[in-house]
Amino acid sequence: MPTTSATSSIVQTLGGGSGIDMAALAESLAAAQFAVKIDRVTVKSETVDRQITAASSIKNMIQQMAAGVGERVRTGDLSSQPIIANGSVAGVSRGAATGSGSYTLEVTSLAAAQVLSSPVIPAPTGPVGSGSLTLRFGTIAGAGFTEDAAHLPVTLTIASGSTLADVAGAINAAGAGVTAYVLNGTDGAHLMLKGATGAANAFVLEATETAGEEGLAALAWSPAGDPLRRLTPAASAQFKLDGLTMTSASNSISDIVPGLNLALTGTNPGAPTTIRFGDPSAAVNTFMNDLTAALNELVAELNTDADPLSGDLARDPGTRALRRAMGQLAGGAVMPGAAAGAPRTLADLGLATNRDGTFRLDSTRLAATLKSSPSGVAAMLTNGIFGVYATIDKLSRSASTITDPGTLGGSLSRLNAQKLKLAAEKIELAESQEKLRAQFITRFATTDSRVGASRATLSFLKNQIDAWNNSNSG
Repeated sequence: MPTTSATSSIVQTLGGGSGIDMAALAESLAAAQFAVKIDRVTVKSETVDRQITAASSIKNMIQQMAAGVGERVRTGDLSSQPIIANGSVAGVSRGAATGSGSYTLEVTSLAAAQVLSSPVIPAPTGPVGSGSLTLRFGTIAGAGFTEDAAHLPVTLTIASGSTLADVAGAINAAGAGVTAYVLNGTDGAHLMLKGATGAANAFVLEATETAGEEGLAALAWSPAGDPLRRLTPAASAQFKLDGLTMTSASNSISDIVPGLNLALTGTNPGAPTTIRFGDPSAAVNTFMNDLTAALNELVAELNTDADPLSGDLARDPGTRALRRAMGQLAGGAVMPGAAAGAPRTLADLGLATNRDGTFRLDSTRLAATLKSSPSGVAAMLTNGIFGVYATIDKLSRSASTITDPGTLGGSLSRLNAQKLKLAAEKIELAESQEKLRAQFITRFATTDSRVGASRATLSFLKNQIDAWNNSNSG
């Protein structure tokens, strides 16, 4: 560190009679004392910085690859997708299983929920009576109601002073599968009740009144009462799939056949529409080509950073472990529970390893697998706990895990800790150098003073001798 003007002044005041720049000498000697140590720490810090940069770059590449694979899997285009000819009849989507083939669909009626209205309530913000209301569930045919013994009735207590909104709140709070709300029609306020879809989810409403606080009976309803109050009857969907008559309490039907979900939206009696599953082979080929290219980019980065002569991560254990994992990637079982004959490895999807550790896509093998086991390929290309995505995601998570010293994440944790240690060591060396410089200045100031005094004495003696010599010669 440069000497301050105050320090230089002190040195001169103490007796700068030697003619030597003591401050510069102290600076140079202190720097020389610590130069080797500081240079060594600087070189180590620069090496660690390069190692952190290289390891972070590899980690980011793996994470981006895993994210890309996950996104492709989630779009669903890597497995057979159902397509319907008449989209106004139903929406179709991929189910839990893998679908194939084609089907016909004819919808004659949609599932509906019972909607019930109360009579007009003249004073909806005033008391509507007290007592209890009971909802019973079952099926309605004409004026008859058949209760479903498996669907327990729900009884609600209506407190004294309750308004129409209070009654609606009590019904909703019961969680009985009936939604209640107050609606203001052209003729006034009504209590509206709406059940679940399906013929078996019809309901009746019974009332028990508290003497002297009557009024709840006006809300009660049964099919034998006013038919106009039932605005929509409960109904099940009626349709035919491949000519077979079927019913459903809901318009949304999951895996009605393997891999096919239906969301019925319209009817087409007498005009069946066709549902077929598309061929994902082209999408799978594109995906595997993209994956192979991404893996080769990662291998190239690994080969550069792990080069035994010039690589910054040549001796890094996490990098070596990742290279071993990459070498085993194609042949490792990504579907350990696959059935006999079904694809189990990335090699079954055409991923092949070259002698130099890079990858290539064996399109012939991929085509053969797609032909022999399309459902097995589809199973590998999901976001489940096994499969292609799970395998790449495991590499990504390993690269981010800092607790295992044998992974790239563990190496990054170690390198970052080493960087902090070297930074602290560099600060400590700088402080020690400054302390030594200050000590040198103090010592040199004393020396400089003594040298100056000695020179003054020598000058005095010389002058005396010259005076004596002049006196004797006269």
